[in-house]
Parts: sequence; structure tokens; C-alpha cells
Amino acid sequence: MTYVTHLLRLFYGFYAWIVFILCCLLALIATLLVPVAPLRHKLAAAATRAIFILGGVPAKVRGLENMPDGNAVVVANHASYADGLLLKGYLPYRFCFVVKGEMRNIPVAHFLLRRAGAKFVERFEAEGSARDARQLVKAAQSGDSLAFFPEGTFRKEPGIDRFRAGAFVSAIRGDMPVVPIAISGTREMLPARRLWPWPVRPQFEVLPPITPDDPAFENHRELAEKARQQILAVLDEPDLCKVAPENFNGD
Repeated sequence: MTYVTHLLRLFYGFYAWIVFILCCLLALIATLLVPVAPLRHKLAAAATRAIFILGGVPAKVRGLENMPDGNAVVVANHASYADGLLLKGYLPYRFCFVVKGEMRNIPVAHFLLRRAGAKFVERFEAEGSARDARQLVKAAQSGDSLAFFPEGTFRKEPGIDRFRAGAFVSAIRGDMPVVPIAISGTREMLPARRLWPWPVRPQFEVLPPITPDDPAFENHRELAEKARQQILAVLDEPDLCKVAPENFNGD
């Protein structure tokens, strides 16, 4: 990397963080002052989308025609801190995002996410995990649209890992189609173990939905694997389920 390139990236990083903080403040004000949930969610989505637009990296979005008109469960691969912002900004506002339970321990983030419609899932404590899973199933059965990163976390290395069951159990119980989404570019923009963004334009592609009449709906594991394979088919990344543990250095 040349000295000039390093300075340009340093400047962009400062600018991107200023944009992020300002947009988050706007979203916080909207969630505090707007009492009507649908309008509050729309404003939060607009503020999130502005992060990418003002940052000079508006997302390339393909396949929105594949998004069902009714309620659905979205599942996407997870590659970066930026993924949740990307989907919040560009998906229809009706989607409730499923967020790791550790965010409950960050008061401002917890408040902002909860007011923006997020739902939280405990990942490590069995009783809390079971409680949150039941709440997700109830939300799906009541018709809420849900958005998941079913890998649960992301790594520095490229690849798609095994999908956890929660999203697919919720889809089956709620009788809702599963919509796979393939995200690319965010790993280069803001990878694991780095908090300094680079100006890489992200993109996501909405893939054809898996509808409840599909045979995969007979079993949540089969449904999870079908969604995972659809994402793998359009991304140039390895299948981490086939990578030998001794050859893989996870985060």
C-alpha cells in the first residue's frame, strides 16, 4: 500500500465514522420521538440506508422482485459488522431483525435496536436461548416477518458455515416462505477484527423464496441446508462445512 493510498483510506475511515455516528443519532431521535411503530421503523431504515449513501457506497441490490408480498423469513450469510446495517437499510421496513442477545448489555444499542423492531436471541445460556426461541416462534405464528443471520457470527476467512435451526423452525411454525439473501462486498468493507472501513460498495441479491409447499419444509435441517446451498451457488466462497478443522483458522 502506497503512502497516498494509506492517507486516503485514513481520511475515508474518519469520514465514514462521522457519517455513521450522525446517522445513528438521527435514528435515535426518531426512535425516541416517533410513537407509531411502522413510521419509526421506516425512519430507522432510512437513517441506516443514509450511512451507505452518504458514505459513497450505496448498495447494489438485485432480485427484490423475489421478495414475497406477505410475511416471510429472510436468511443471509454473515461476513461483516456491516451486514445488519445493509439489510436494515435496504429490506422492506416490515422485517424484524434477530440480534444476538449480548446486545442487551449495551444500553444505547439495545434501546435503539428494540425500538427499531429488533428481537434478541441468547446464544450461550440454555434457558435464555429456549425462552427466546419460543418468542421467535410466537412472533412468526402471529405473522411477523423475521430476518436472520443463521450462521450466528462471522469470521475473517471467506466461506459459508453451517446454519443454525432457529430461523427455519420459525418459518415452519409460522408457515412462511424462507427467502435466502447472498451478501458480498461487506467482508472487504469491514472485516472481522478491524473497525476501520474501506470504500467498497456492498451488494446483496434476493434469491427465489423456498415456499411452504416445498418438501424441504418437512424438516428444519433440510430447509436450512437448501437455503444455504442457494446462497453458496451465487457466491464465490467456500463451503466451510467441507473444510477440515486443521486447515481452518476461525475467529
